Amino acid sequence: MRNYNIPRTGRRKASFQNKLDTNPLLRLISGVVVFVLAVTLAAIMALKLYLMSLPPIKNLNSLKPNIVTTFCASDGEIIKTFAAYTYSNVELKEVPEQLVKALIATEDKNFYHHQGYDLMGLGRSMIANVLAGKVVQGASTITQQLSRILFLSNEKTFTRKIKELQVAAQIEKTISKDKILEMYLNNVYLGSGAYGVKGAAKIYFNKNLNQLTLSEMALIAGLPQAPSVYSPYNDKKLAEKRRNQVLLRMLKMKYINKKTYEEAKKEPIKLSTMPMLYATNKAPYFCDYVMKELEKLGFSEDEIVNGGYKIVTTLDYKAQLKANEAIIKNLNAWGMKNDKNQAAVFSFSPIDGRILVYAGGKDYSKSQYDRVTQSQRPSGSAFKPIIYTAAIEKGYSPNDMIDDMPVKIGNWTPRNYANKYRGKIPLYTALMISSNVCAARLMDEIGVRPVIQLARVMGITTPIPYDYTIALGSHSVKLFEMTRAFGVFANGGYKVEPYAIERVESSRGTVLYEAKKARTTKVLNINTAATMTAIMKTVITSGTGRAANIGKPAAGKTGTTDDSKDAYFIGFTPDVATGVWVGNDDNSQMGGITGGTIPALIWKDIMLVATEQYGNADFEYPEIVLNPFKASKISVINPGDAFKQENEEEDDKNKEGNTAEDGNFAPIPDSATIKPDSIKPAEVIQQTIPQAITQTKKKETPLVEVQLERTEPPKVNFAPVPMPSAAVGQ
Repeated sequence: MRNYNIPRTGRRKASFQNKLDTNPLLRLISGVVVFVLAVTLAAIMALKLYLMSLPPIKNLNSLKPNIVTTFCASDGEIIKTFAAYTYSNVELKEVPEQLVKALIATEDKNFYHHQGYDLMGLGRSMIANVLAGKVVQGASTITQQLSRILFLSNEKTFTRKIKELQVAAQIEKTISKDKILEMYLNNVYLGSGAYGVKGAAKIYFNKNLNQLTLSEMALIAGLPQAPSVYSPYNDKKLAEKRRNQVLLRMLKMKYINKKTYEEAKKEPIKLSTMPMLYATNKAPYFCDYVMKELEKLGFSEDEIVNGGYKIVTTLDYKAQLKANEAIIKNLNAWGMKNDKNQAAVFSFSPIDGRILVYAGGKDYSKSQYDRVTQSQRPSGSAFKPIIYTAAIEKGYSPNDMIDDMPVKIGNWTPRNYANKYRGKIPLYTALMISSNVCAARLMDEIGVRPVIQLARVMGITTPIPYDYTIALGSHSVKLFEMTRAFGVFANGGYKVEPYAIERVESSRGTVLYEAKKARTTKVLNINTAATMTAIMKTVITSGTGRAANIGKPAAGKTGTTDDSKDAYFIGFTPDVATGVWVGNDDNSQMGGITGGTIPALIWKDIMLVATEQYGNADFEYPEIVLNPFKASKISVINPGDAFKQENEEEDDKNKEGNTAEDGNFAPIPDSATIKPDSIKPAEVIQQTIPQAITQTKKKETPLVEVQLERTEPPKVNFAPVPMPSAAVGQ
């Protein structure tokens, strides 16, 4: 008969006890768990007793944070300092009550109820982090954060955490809760050079604390966890999301009611436009890039800001100043004074990868958008060297002849700038004058896939459609990647990965990180690199890039997209590769701006400074002979006459994908006197290429002349071919 009088829980206990009695393994596990729990509890009690026994800290009220983290250029010039630019003490009574509550709700809801630490919360976070295999939870109270700011480093070690608990306990014994909160409100880093809530109010909203709205207070309260991540200057949508999380916590803690919560959520973020925010940052776009590189190296933002580090960067400060000046000077000289008119510059050493110049726009205070690494714009004719490189790799010679005459490939009819054509010309001349039809013919001859594959190995990662129009740069690229690719020509066919940080030193001078030798990858034959360099030298000496002539060995290529929406000049010497982009942020037309105008002029200004220390060094390459050639008189032809077919549609329907030729062979004066209408395509090219355009001999390589075994010019297919569908390249 069953015993119905035994409670269900009692039956469970009896059943579990029976299992323990009959299963030795289960009994052992149970014993271990009890032992571990007992030891843990004893350790917590011992730690608590120890923390309670610690003495107060002397002179705590007079302490200020040791904020000395600096970014230095390669010559030691300080380009950014995480100093208290807006630091000034504010008493707790001056801080709005809602801002205090917002910070408490976000950072430490039990602030007024603990002794500076939360051991149970610490235990929970440790278990969660162990289970996750990484740091997913933190358990630092406001007092612990203050102890770290005032006394400790930001190293992520168990020892530092114990020290943090120790100092937090001592702080709680030394000053009142209100004083702790006041010191925290004055010293916590809140991003963009702001230390403390008063500085944050001024930097983000240009307001005094008593002028802030609840929404603005909530935004500030959400910043301590990750100041740059949640900064509205960097990502307004993410900042808004974080602000709303703070408001929700305030609602749950009954600091605000539902109506107030809903109203504050709807308030738009209106930021200050005052440029004083960046007074301590001399190369702001570059410093943003350095911050990202530091994070990739394992340094958190909190460590960087409060660690007292010295970060030595690769920046060439003199060249950077010249870049900042050249951008404004040349844009203004051409009447491009609106905020939408922009330019970007990226310069690095193709030998060792050091980033030398980095300007993501003309005015960081008005736009923090980085047009070096974030923007993707059509490359125009600046992409043509990739086509010619693929041809050289396949065995073509720079002296092979090609028809600079109208051509139709499938349904696509590329055209030269102003419908100007020159008949048969050498390949090197075709690139020198930036012929569109020659680039299209060459693409048709060698195929689309080899070009895409070559672009990939040279460092172009943006999508490239399987389409013949990429011969004219119809696809979008990043200036960073295009410049890196051109660096391959300067370094004997080796691709070098650019980097920004030489080393990181602690506040005591200990080297925490030092850059290793740059990663290099062999992607081109040295003869190919030498040939392309020789060809692109003519672009500067006799072709579309004459405005970029710096009076020493250099090579490069202009680029201008259809309707002059984007203009490039990307060039290099043996020691420095620099890319310049000019365009409008709204993608509108720029009139007569081509790669041979503003971009070439900016490039020249920068390179005169960046290459000064290297003298007139030439490329250590095999000799490349370019046969002398005199171009014929330019003829203006109606392309339709060459392709008359029955019921042929208007050729103008096939304009998409054409790029403006950068044809411009008249001498170009300095930008101080130059005007857009002063540069017009010449009617006749009467330049004669020198008998032999050569480069210095590389000691270990015999002199060679890059020629094909064939004696006839490369055959170009004039017959229409099927047009492949546009697809992302491999």
